[in-house]
Amino acid sequence: MFIPCKLVILILALTLHGQVHTGEIIGGHKAVPHSRPYMVLLKRHMQDGKTLWCGGFLLNEDFVMTAAHCQASYYQVFLGIHKLDESNTVGLSVDQAFPHKAYNSTSMENDIMLLKLSSKANFNKTVKPIALPGRGDGSLPKSCIVSGWGNADKNTQYMSHILMEVNVTLIVDEQCQRGNFYCSEGETGPAEGDSGGPLVCEDGKAYGVVSFTLKPNSGGPFIHGYTKIPDYKRWIGWTIKNA
Repeated sequence: MFIPCKLVILILALTLHGQVHTGEIIGGHKAVPHSRPYMVLLKRHMQDGKTLWCGGFLLNEDFVMTAAHCQASYYQVFLGIHKLDESNTVGLSVDQAFPHKAYNSTSMENDIMLLKLSSKANFNKTVKPIALPGRGDGSLPKSCIVSGWGNADKNTQYMSHILMEVNVTLIVDEQCQRGNFYCSEGETGPAEGDSGGPLVCEDGKAYGVVSFTLKPNSGGPFIHGYTKIPDYKRWIGWTIKNA
C-alpha cells in the first residue's frame, strides 16, 4: 500500500523533535465494572525475557484484535477482568498471530493484528465480543471512548489496577485520513500501555485500534492515532476465513 509522503514526514518530524509513544489512559475515569466485556488484557512474552502489556478486544469466540506493534514471542490473553487481581480471570494462550503484512514500524501504517486463540472463549456476562463497522462506515464518528489498564498518571510507570476509560473527540486531519488513521488531540487519551485497545464510538462498535501518540517538543497538542478498522474489513474477513 502506498505510504503518503506527508504522513511519513509528519511522523518522522515529530519523532526527531519529540517523542512517539505506542499506546495509559491519561485524564480518564474508572470504567463501570464489566461494562466493557469485550476488553482483553494481553500479556506479551518477549524474546529477551521481558514481559510487556497491550490491550485488545474480542471479535468472536476465536479471535482477538490488537495492534501489530504488540507482536511478541508468545502471548497470554486475559478475558472478563476489571481489576488486575480478580480471582476469576480467564487466561488463554494464542495459537497463531496474524500481524498485517504491510505493517510499517516507522510510519505505523497498517498497525493491526489478529490473534487466533488456542481454545474458544466462553461467552458470559463478563466476556462478550464487540461488533465492527462495515466497510462503508468510514465517516468520522463524533464521540468515542478508549479503555485500558495502562498508566493513569503520566508521572508513573505502573499500570492501572482498574480498567480506565476516557472520552475522545476525533478531529478532521488530512494526513491522518491518508494514512488510514482516525486521530484525536490533547493530553487526555491513550498512550503507553493501551496499545491495541479499541476506539469505541456512538453505536457501540469498534472503529479503531489504539496505535500511537505523538508528543511534539514544540509545545503543540498530543496527537493520538487509531488504525481505521473500516479500511481493513476485507483483510479481517479474509484472515479469519483462511486462518
